[in-house]
Amino acid sequence: MRRFVVFLMLAGLPAGLFAGTAGAAPPADTPAVSNSQRPVCPGPASPGTVRCHAHVVTDANGAPLVTAGPTGLGPSQVQSAYKLPGLNTSATPTVAIVDAYDDPAAASDLAVFRKQFNLPACGTGCFNKVDQRGGTTYPKANAGWAGEISLDLDAVSSACPTCHILLVETDSNSFANLAAGVDTAARLGASAISNSYGGNEYSGELTDQAHFNHPNIAITASSGDNGYGVEFPAASQYVVAVGGTSLKSATNARGWTETVWSGSGSGCSAYVTKPAWQSDASCSRRSVADVAAVADPYTGLSVYDSVRYQGRAGWQVYGGTSLASPLIASVYALGGNLSAPASYTYANRAALFDVSTGSNGSCGGGYLCTGAAGYDGPTGLGTPNGLTAF
Repeated sequence: MRRFVVFLMLAGLPAGLFAGTAGAAPPADTPAVSNSQRPVCPGPASPGTVRCHAHVVTDANGAPLVTAGPTGLGPSQVQSAYKLPGLNTSATPTVAIVDAYDDPAAASDLAVFRKQFNLPACGTGCFNKVDQRGGTTYPKANAGWAGEISLDLDAVSSACPTCHILLVETDSNSFANLAAGVDTAARLGASAISNSYGGNEYSGELTDQAHFNHPNIAITASSGDNGYGVEFPAASQYVVAVGGTSLKSATNARGWTETVWSGSGSGCSAYVTKPAWQSDASCSRRSVADVAAVADPYTGLSVYDSVRYQGRAGWQVYGGTSLASPLIASVYALGGNLSAPASYTYANRAALFDVSTGSNGSCGGGYLCTGAAGYDGPTGLGTPNGLTAF
């Protein structure tokens, strides 16, 4: 297997990017940070700030691997894996993406992605970009966060190609600015809001989580990409915390298998009270995560990004729980059960694909860091099996 991986890397083709080729991806216990994929927003975040949770597959020199065309998952595979309707729906809910800094090519890059995969164009009215106040005074550009933005927009398009997309760009990666962006997204009418970022927990989060308390809106947050350990805002009782899996094609009835992605954040919050809809035994406070979706960069999504990150631009493959969060936000937008999204999913857990194998670290061997039947920390209740649980 190692010789095969080395051959692919020398040929300029990353192992694991052939979503339809069984056995091509590295095993699920691939380290969260390695010399063949890396975070686009390096951390840790300084106090009061967060970092995005996008990871990009890299070449043998550690630079983002750019190819002439898509080599990772595409919309049809995402829809197949999670039994989503794709274009076979007339629903046009709005999914908001809240990210820091500006991606000046957001609209044009999104257009390239959608054209490549034969999705309807998403122009004015379908795609809108605003600053954190809802205007058009965009912040300065940042190449790393532009990659995050491209990932988010392409993820929404993959899970829900009929959804409208609202991109809210905040002045910086401070929690205060991103929280303001969430409030703006809610005010502008989003059905679901995705937050693909996080930082260390802190005592003030008990007050600050009010920014995520917007009735009748599903708000998702990435659980993290450093393995076992809890981050905020995923710890908020008002969000759906989204963990990550490694997704591979299979010959079973579903056509896919999933295991815990080693980078998926999980655990027991240090501060937030346990919500009424959670009942796991080994955590007296808020447990993370609630649900999950694909996040392993080696089984990640094809993304088009023309803003040069480390001198590279074009078709790349991205993962991280930054991929999982907008996927799940899109599923909630399609499902439409937005009055109490997390509790609704917990009440309908039988309608999910359970993920029962894999681990994201050491927590004494318990379910908070190891895949298990039913609820576990890294993947929560499981992954979407259609819209019934959403």
